[in-house]
Amino acid sequence: MLVLKVKNEPVNVGNYFTSNRLKALSGLFLMMQIQKLLVSLSVLHFLIGCTPSYTKFISGRGSIKEKKEPDYSNLDCWAAHPWKKDPSDSVPAPLRDNYVIDSTADVFFLHPTTLTDNKDMRWNADINDSVLNAKTDYSTILYQASVFNEYRVFAPRYRQAHIRSYYVTDTARALLALDTAYQDIRNAFQYYLDHFNNGRPIVIASHSQGSTHAQRLLKEFFENKPLSSRLVVAYIPGMYIPNTYFTKLVMCKDSLQTGCLCGWRSFKKGYEADFVKKENGSGWVNNPLNWSTDSSYADHLLNKGSVLKKFNKVNHHLTGAEIHSGILWIGKLHIPFGFLLRMKNYHIGDINIFYVNIREDLHRRVSLFRK
Repeated sequence: MLVLKVKNEPVNVGNYFTSNRLKALSGLFLMMQIQKLLVSLSVLHFLIGCTPSYTKFISGRGSIKEKKEPDYSNLDCWAAHPWKKDPSDSVPAPLRDNYVIDSTADVFFLHPTTLTDNKDMRWNADINDSVLNAKTDYSTILYQASVFNEYRVFAPRYRQAHIRSYYVTDTARALLALDTAYQDIRNAFQYYLDHFNNGRPIVIASHSQGSTHAQRLLKEFFENKPLSSRLVVAYIPGMYIPNTYFTKLVMCKDSLQTGCLCGWRSFKKGYEADFVKKENGSGWVNNPLNWSTDSSYADHLLNKGSVLKKFNKVNHHLTGAEIHSGILWIGKLHIPFGFLLRMKNYHIGDINIFYVNIREDLHRRVSLFRK
């Protein structure tokens, strides 16, 4: 039985969060600690397999120059890039027959926290850390970024903040760590715009810490900016999105809208964490089974496929979902012995549980955007 304890109060991270979000951070450490399971080979068989069947690409090993800031002209500073082979290129076997690459639209993906070792005293990841890079590549890049690989996927390596940045009381140091991470992402995105985009439609995608930075990126580059005309959609699950953070960008109300944002945080039905209660339903949330924002229940038959233990297996009709007070409640898991799972927080599965639904939704919105 896995027991996680939170001993510290949440950190005040200034402009990154509104006061409501600060209240949420007391539980965020628990959320992000669970994310460690995404890269575990044995702790939680529900979501990650021990030996996924895919071609291994050892990217980011040994060729990044010794430099504090990433040089995004170097492909090794990208966890995923259309000019090299990487785990984001992988496609689950059942989905390969209909797989066609469309190089006329781009996805800019920001990966979640993988710097999670409590014994690691670094505040920010080292861009030259080949072990951490491999951990990132074979967890989030494989299992999350691959959702979007019908289009060109760009996922920068960045000096991600250690998970402790979300729960320590050293506010100034935590803010600096998060700001360092964002500055790398900002530089990567600017380099992408200057050298790779060439006027293509843009999709922003992220999870967890990546979604922290994605919100800031959207605010800086898209809101009230000419670039908003190129935004197809932003998928930024795994993080609280205050309903007052954006002034012009709006959440997607259905599956037919473009230029909008989608986000959700997944919990077991009936469970409402203390930090969620403090938000008073003020967070933006979509239901990724029907893309609505109302509280109607989306049946598990609408779940077209989840990628869980084995990457090459698609689990159909895993679970239904409904929106409740700013979060997404997950229903009964329709898998053998699913009733034995005691998870209440499904943060780790925000993307994987809805793998095929997100994939199909992106295809639809890109098509609508072009029309």
